[in-house]
Amino acid sequence: MTKNTLPSQIEVRGGKVHNLKKIDINIPLHKFVAISGLSGSGKSSLAMGILYEEGSRRYLEALSTYTRRRIKLGAQADVTSVKHIPSALALKQRPSIPSERATVGTMSEMLNVIRLIFSRLGEPVCPNGHRLKPSLEIAEVMSKTGDAMGQLTCPVCGEKFYAYSAEDFAFNSDGACQRCQGTGLVRELDESKLIGDENLSLADGAVASWHLPGRNFMPSVAEQAGVRIHVPYKDLTAKEKDFVLNGPQKKFKMDFRSGTGRVFHDFNALYENAHEAVLASAKSSKSERAQKRISEFFHYSTCPVCHGSRLKPELLKQLAGGLNIAQVSDLTLGELKQWKQDVSAALPPEMEKMATSLFKEFDDNLRPLLELGLDYLTLSRNGNTLSTGELQRIQLARTLRTQTTGVLYILDEPSIGLHPDNINGLLNVFKELVAQGNSLVVVDHNVDIIKEADWIIEIGPGSGEKGGKILTQGAPSQIADDPQSKIGPYIKGTATLNSRPLAKNPANQNISFEVNNYYNLKDVQGKIPVNRLTAITGFSGAGKTSLILDSLVPAIHAQSTGTKLPQQVKNLSSPLKEVVSVDAAPIGKTNRSTVATYTSIMDNLRKLFAAQSLAKEKHFTPSYFSYNNKQGACPTCGGAGIVTLDIQFLPDMQQTCPKCGGSRYNEKIQKVKWHGYSIVDILKLDVRVAMKVFEEVPKIARELQLLDEVGLGYLHLGESTPSLSGGEAQRLKLVKHLNHNQSETLFVFDEPTIGLHPLDVKTLLAVMQQLLDRGATIITITHDLNLISNADYMLDMGPRGGSNGGEIVAHGKPSTLIQDPQSLTSKYLAEYWARFK
Repeated sequence: MTKNTLPSQIEVRGGKVHNLKKIDINIPLHKFVAISGLSGSGKSSLAMGILYEEGSRRYLEALSTYTRRRIKLGAQADVTSVKHIPSALALKQRPSIPSERATVGTMSEMLNVIRLIFSRLGEPVCPNGHRLKPSLEIAEVMSKTGDAMGQLTCPVCGEKFYAYSAEDFAFNSDGACQRCQGTGLVRELDESKLIGDENLSLADGAVASWHLPGRNFMPSVAEQAGVRIHVPYKDLTAKEKDFVLNGPQKKFKMDFRSGTGRVFHDFNALYENAHEAVLASAKSSKSERAQKRISEFFHYSTCPVCHGSRLKPELLKQLAGGLNIAQVSDLTLGELKQWKQDVSAALPPEMEKMATSLFKEFDDNLRPLLELGLDYLTLSRNGNTLSTGELQRIQLARTLRTQTTGVLYILDEPSIGLHPDNINGLLNVFKELVAQGNSLVVVDHNVDIIKEADWIIEIGPGSGEKGGKILTQGAPSQIADDPQSKIGPYIKGTATLNSRPLAKNPANQNISFEVNNYYNLKDVQGKIPVNRLTAITGFSGAGKTSLILDSLVPAIHAQSTGTKLPQQVKNLSSPLKEVVSVDAAPIGKTNRSTVATYTSIMDNLRKLFAAQSLAKEKHFTPSYFSYNNKQGACPTCGGAGIVTLDIQFLPDMQQTCPKCGGSRYNEKIQKVKWHGYSIVDILKLDVRVAMKVFEEVPKIARELQLLDEVGLGYLHLGESTPSLSGGEAQRLKLVKHLNHNQSETLFVFDEPTIGLHPLDVKTLLAVMQQLLDRGATIITITHDLNLISNADYMLDMGPRGGSNGGEIVAHGKPSTLIQDPQSLTSKYLAEYWARFK
């Protein structure tokens, strides 16, 4: 095949994944392709469900059977044909949360290079405390194998010793601190959590740790030992309290009544005091749920041996560039360049060749991280504290470093968590991936990203059943002028920004609070207007999450429950009593969770069908109309609607249950009808059709109306909630709050526009306005300039991220702040408003 006849596009024919309507589409190869469309229109179905599944599956199927059995293969996409598709790699919208052992250093693999630099270019210390300067001899010795590796002789005292290898500096291996096992934290029992309420008696549950499984009879054992269990705990004698907290673990003969009512006479009951009940449970409990409950009795503190460095203290004697490895780990990525220069300056000339090789690897690792705006992260930062956007960008940087060619990269919402100032860096990364000979497909809603694409594919026109078709495709200039396009007006700058009435008068009340010495926050005094929409903005790592989610939210919760404010919160003045956090995380983990079960619709449906004459005749109670109970579930699939077939050497195959046809219910339940509908028929209806069917059933009709009001009228009642997009999940979570007065409630939205087209943002704003009309106060942490434009108040953190952030750099009405932009965000907002006139 000559160069001129090489395929130039991926050919997809008959794509039917999820809501796609047998689409035929050609996707250019070796180009940057953006996919746009409303939330739930089918963008991810094309990108992830067809391109990624087929690209990765076909590559893996080329491997040996032995290898394939050890790799989870994806299912075959529901598509007639896909031609000319390269091997595919995907960066998903929601990367998995790393373990406590992962840090920015290990995840980015920067720490691998730094450990090597310490081993080869560092300054070892002999047992008598003499420091050896970097030399070629040390580097050569560290490169040997066996017993000779690392054996040095001190030039001062003649002592022979072994220097540390790169592996010795790994806290997940040989270098781990013995006390904390390389986590940097030690777990200690929190004495204050053992007694839940000292005003209660032991019999009424004063001891919180005796609520753990298998400990509910401890008050009776204590009574057998002579402790009064029917008086408030606070009125017990010091001796009785000591027995409750520290009494000896021994057996007492007593009559014991089990949960089923059976009485055991002369039962030998083992007493576990309040402390031991937690410690024994922690050792014996296996389930994640139980361990989560037990963890509430513990608090974590910095390891007293390694002081949080995770490493054996003796490793910190070795220096490179004047710093030990713990000090280097506490540097930000942006500060590493200077450290590299300090290391280089201390080396003798004969080590230059080796240093050049190591530093090339160092620079290749570091460059994409800096380009993606992660300069404020420290190497020692725990991976499980990073935002979704930060995790995704670390993945992207690692991908770019591999310098592959001929790969199809599929990125789902890579702009998550990115300040407008970082978009250019991201676009540079995209261009570099394509320049290396790869193909790039990006699902995103950021207009600045979409308009830089070589080719745009728009899916729509609507969501759910109303989507799944190719709406438009072409170069950005063609899309901008296409009257069919929904993203075109935003590319062209002719769209209208404001879609809600902004408050004209100042708020009558405010939330005032002060946060001191928490991560990069230093004496930050904030003010949030009540019954207004406030946007918390700022550079990634500026302190937005620390200020709101880690400080203000728990402080309001603590104030309403009468407990202590978080340590970093010095003052709080708030008229609000409740906080509701709304994120875009999936609802439920399996397809058993549906729109009907998440709302109250399913409960009301079950009662409705149980009231029918046939159901009464057959003695079918409401529980019979649940597919999660064996009385109602299809016996073949157990109510899942699908069966999984284990095919040896091939991926597991899921297919619709042959018995119930995916309806989930057994035949006898489906015979019960209401107005001619079985419960299966009802679950197949979408919300808008169901509204007409249930006009005369107020409890169900009201819930359906709310679903329609939040823009989810196209969803089917039996639709699986884990399959919903981020925006759909977010709005579904809000439904239950639209029925009540919310004048004492704070709603906090963290990056609420993830997965949302600019037109979806209008729908979200309409829902927010409903909450505001009911008296709610709303805080949204966001980078979305469209959403910020619709806020009543803006509080901007900065000036940048990490140690260069942590301050409030601007606050007030967005329309006022853009008149004289003083902060990075307000400058971009001013440009945005100018673009849309």
